[in-house]
Amino acid sequence: MSTPIARHISSENPRVMVVDGSKVVRRLIEQLLQKDVPGVTVISCETGAEAKAALQEGVVDLVTMALRLPDMDGMELAHYIREHAPQAYIPIIVVSGDVHERLVARSFTDEVTDYFDKSLGFNALSAFIRGYVRPETLEGGEVLYVEDSKVVALATRRMLEKYDLKVVHVVSVEDALAHLDTARAQGRVPGPDLVLTDVYLKGGLTGKDLLNTVRGPEYGYAKAQLPILVMTGDDNPANQSELLRAGANDLVQKPIEERLLVTKLLFQLRVGRMMRAKVAEAEKP
Repeated sequence: MSTPIARHISSENPRVMVVDGSKVVRRLIEQLLQKDVPGVTVISCETGAEAKAALQEGVVDLVTMALRLPDMDGMELAHYIREHAPQAYIPIIVVSGDVHERLVARSFTDEVTDYFDKSLGFNALSAFIRGYVRPETLEGGEVLYVEDSKVVALATRRMLEKYDLKVVHVVSVEDALAHLDTARAQGRVPGPDLVLTDVYLKGGLTGKDLLNTVRGPEYGYAKAQLPILVMTGDDNPANQSELLRAGANDLVQKPIEERLLVTKLLFQLRVGRMMRAKVAEAEKP
């Protein structure tokens, strides 16, 4: 697996990879994105093999793909991207005409970030992608923030509250799990919209332990259902990889830079909110 590089989506010059077997479809999406997202670079790929090669040539901010490609299934390509992408977490958007049926059948995996129903049209798809690469502030999001330094916690809370976010601060993994238990008992699953955690904390558990527990069988919260951002001062690639494999959606390097943290956090909040809404809609009788 390639070394992951923590990176946020560039608001100035995003790079979007479009993978579709139809040249007409790829060209149409490219034209619409160039109109709706000034400064965008579109990487057009006909096959999964072309996408794999392009992925190693430079950083990609978002991938949109068809499920049926000339040389492989789209889910196979999604798995490859998760295993080999040279950065921490690339949003993968599947474009399909049978999104609802697949959601009901639970045939999508956690390796896919989001889904777009092709029947809505390509103009809507362009607007959908723009929401990812040029995210807007989301009001009312709840962040469960795990940090044992009072000074750091105060500064970070003030930073996040400027964006109309509700911040619930706890100092240990044990307290964070207790908060999730309370939310579950109240029927609010998962409770917070996102978890932001440090690695080394008071108590007997670390941020990695929190990841293992939340993603494990006791809670079973997938990345899209409950995004988790991990703040770390450790620039060791092997240690960063361990956190990502344990279930972190992305990493935020210390010392914290406000724009980077907020960009990552708002993006993950949007993904989580949309995914929970889609699951709730699919589960309706």
